[in-house]
Amino acid sequence: MTPQARYDAVVVGAGFAGLYMLHRLRGLGLSVRVFETGDGVGGTWYWNRYPGARCDVESMQYSYSFSPELEQEWEWTERYPSQPEILRYLEHVADRFDLRRDIRFGTRVTRAAYDETEHVWRVETDRGDRVAARHLVTAVGCLSAARVPDFPGAASFRGPSHHTGRWPHEGVDLTGLRVAVIGTGSSGIQSIPVIAEQAAHVTVFQRTPNYSVPAWNRPLEPEYQSWVKANYPGLRRAMRESHTGLLDPGNPGSALEAGDEKRAREFEARWAKGGVTFLGAYGDIGISSEANEHAAEFVRAKIREIVADPEVAEKLSPRNHPLGTKRICVDTGYYATFNRPDVTLVDVREDPIVEITPTGVRTAAAEHPADVIVYATGYDAMTGPLLAIDITGKGGLSLRRKWEAGPRTYLGLMTAGFPNLFTVTGPGSPSVLSNMIVSIEQHVEWIADCVARLRAGGVAAIDADPLAEDAWMAHVNEIAGQTLFVRADSWYLGANIPGKPRVFMPYVGGVGVYREKCDQVAAAGYEGFVLSS
Repeated sequence: MTPQARYDAVVVGAGFAGLYMLHRLRGLGLSVRVFETGDGVGGTWYWNRYPGARCDVESMQYSYSFSPELEQEWEWTERYPSQPEILRYLEHVADRFDLRRDIRFGTRVTRAAYDETEHVWRVETDRGDRVAARHLVTAVGCLSAARVPDFPGAASFRGPSHHTGRWPHEGVDLTGLRVAVIGTGSSGIQSIPVIAEQAAHVTVFQRTPNYSVPAWNRPLEPEYQSWVKANYPGLRRAMRESHTGLLDPGNPGSALEAGDEKRAREFEARWAKGGVTFLGAYGDIGISSEANEHAAEFVRAKIREIVADPEVAEKLSPRNHPLGTKRICVDTGYYATFNRPDVTLVDVREDPIVEITPTGVRTAAAEHPADVIVYATGYDAMTGPLLAIDITGKGGLSLRRKWEAGPRTYLGLMTAGFPNLFTVTGPGSPSVLSNMIVSIEQHVEWIADCVARLRAGGVAAIDADPLAEDAWMAHVNEIAGQTLFVRADSWYLGANIPGKPRVFMPYVGGVGVYREKCDQVAAAGYEGFVLSS
């Protein structure tokens, strides 16, 4: 590739978002180059290969809707798809639509600078690529910047250490080993039961207990799969118009108005069904502390039923944040794992980690021997992957500097001062609070339609109006403030990263409402954006 290579568009990332973005832009007749850090497609599902890795959205809903033929031909095997199956699906998509020829794998974008004279983005990579493109689309994923806490002595540990988000592709044999798992978020809750089946002993270091509901995963019934395929058009429409992008619309009733017996029946039914739609038991769970406490106590009672040791059960019971204000987890046998004699729970709020030693993890009270350390410590969510790239907009303004007090976007699609830079499921959009595939498709289609209309109209650049950006961010914050979300120290707020600004990043208003807003903006000639000939 020559230093002068030019494209109509550059896309960063080849996961669900990047693959569909490439397909749509190529369908417009544009020349596109995709840069992908990994050696294959998949994005999140390329990297996250830890034991038990599985999606918390049902497989028939966690799939593309843009191709009816693809919908009909692909056969899912489980209610909740595992990482290997999702990766196979994305590899099939890449092959079916001949996408790989426009993707440069094993290549990380290091810098992107906007050329105000030519209205192009100049993009550089760690492999020496220097390309120019009219449009730059970041499809880097919301949970792709792995975070490993800087524990004293970590480098001295003599055994292997692995972050769940960067798991070795060849797998890790933990048979007969002592394993320390640090973290009990989603990846920890998924991996701990599987690791416990292999290891000689597992020590779990928990800072914050999280609410988790059972997945009740099972093989996908052929009759159900056939029914969904026969009804996909209507089901997809319902998902797009819903609040979360999921088929379950939720119960709009009030937990406070329901009597004790009725409320218990509803919670039991949701628990028996399993999955994140437990949060839809009542419409006021996310906004009323009293209603939320009813649901939270139901889950804590389930933990007490499952976990034999009352002291361990109490340690596993969340009490410092409302249910659903941190990502609710979906598990297979998580709480029951702590009934095993070879699994130990360490509450690091009571007994903090002091250092990593050559042979294990030392807390204030004891040293816990380990042969392997698993860091299930999460990610620098939403902004981390974007700010890992040196992005410079108009007037030499860096994205890092503009966002130093927190991310600012208009509709989560663009940020003022960075023309022709689009972000898929960025801060300020429903993103991680929704079925990601529904949100990804909506963003990709909006961006592709925008690019087509700009080109047809001879428009060289589109940029967010700073005033529209201010108004949108005020709206995002106002809506979040009406919910219980802001009462939790969550990665939605960046609270898991020391020094990161405390700003609630996703849009809580729902995917249906958000889609209508985006469509209205486009229909009004891209109201809130500045177009340059």
